[in-house]
Amino acid sequence: MRTVYLDNNATTQPAPEVIEAMLPFFTELWGNPSSMHRFGGQVHHHVETARAQVAALIGAEVSEIVFTGCGTESDNLAIRGTVEVAHTPVNVITSRVEHPAVLEPCRMLKERGVPVIELEVDGKGQINLDDLRLALSRGRAVVSLMWANNETGVVFPIAEAADLVKAAGGIMHTDAIQAVGKLPINVQRVPLDLLSLSGHKLHAPKGIGALYIRRGTRLRPLLLGGHQESGKRGGTENVPYIVGLGRACELAAKTLADETTRVAQLRDRLQAGISNTCSKVRVNGDTEHRLPNTLNISFEYIEGESILYHLSDCGIAASSGSACTSGSLEPSHVIRAMGVPFIAAHGSIRFSLSRYNTTSDIDYVLENLPPIIKKLRAISPFAVP
Repeated sequence: MRTVYLDNNATTQPAPEVIEAMLPFFTELWGNPSSMHRFGGQVHHHVETARAQVAALIGAEVSEIVFTGCGTESDNLAIRGTVEVAHTPVNVITSRVEHPAVLEPCRMLKERGVPVIELEVDGKGQINLDDLRLALSRGRAVVSLMWANNETGVVFPIAEAADLVKAAGGIMHTDAIQAVGKLPINVQRVPLDLLSLSGHKLHAPKGIGALYIRRGTRLRPLLLGGHQESGKRGGTENVPYIVGLGRACELAAKTLADETTRVAQLRDRLQAGISNTCSKVRVNGDTEHRLPNTLNISFEYIEGESILYHLSDCGIAASSGSACTSGSLEPSHVIRAMGVPFIAAHGSIRFSLSRYNTTSDIDYVLENLPPIIKKLRAISPFAVP
């Protein structure tokens, strides 16, 4: 059966060049990069090369990159680390549509007595900068806002938000896990203090991430026990995966133009094709400010999981905007925050593309999806007008 993979916001296929770069560090160069001898020292050199490759992709200085185990760890280190090291009480400001890797540590801090403000979003999934201004007026803050939403692809006005935060004397973190490698990012042009990224979202393996920490930004490490990563993240470095992340970042810099043009055109082809062949559909999110690879679309009067099962039977991988909890469907927190109507909220599907997708992939989806929608509408338990 043919496979068309359109779930790249969940995880991406490791690039062949990345796998090739990693292999020697399992078989030949397996030394500890912290060792004093030459065998370890040569491995350390490759870690630093990878650090430079990551830094180059986002315009950072090499010393500002700290390797972590994943994007979730990067988010937790950024938020908890800066709050816990603060000399004076701070507020935490985030949004209602953040990834759980941000929402959960913020809510944990709230349970510990730290004031937490979650900004609302409008029907397009966008924040209002006036709401941010008001939240910042309540005192010094640690702010964590995602660069791009993992479900809808909506891109926040991060540069403008960061300007407001710095003017108010706050600390600015962005979860850029979905944005790095898909959008041009230069931390020298945006006054960020911290930025999280994850390898498996840009064709590196799972289990490796990084945190950009602007020089002079103070934070308390989550993992103690070693001097690694300039004392900011204890533990022996995961050298093969670090090398893989570095190579993936190098490739992402070279393919960025393809992501923002050809991949975006494929997404638009998919969106237009669905809109022209399926009735009662709505695109979720800000279509003017979104990732080039992401389409979140709702099919009214149908459950998204049913669509996914039928797509999977055709070899098509996508994901739903709903989560199944204890046997009952519940729309995702992002869809709920946007106020998507009930008749559409449960039928939300996310298609997320990558540079490995082709026009043929999109046409295959457009060939198989309309009959699925027609079939499911015919047996829908809802009253379809």
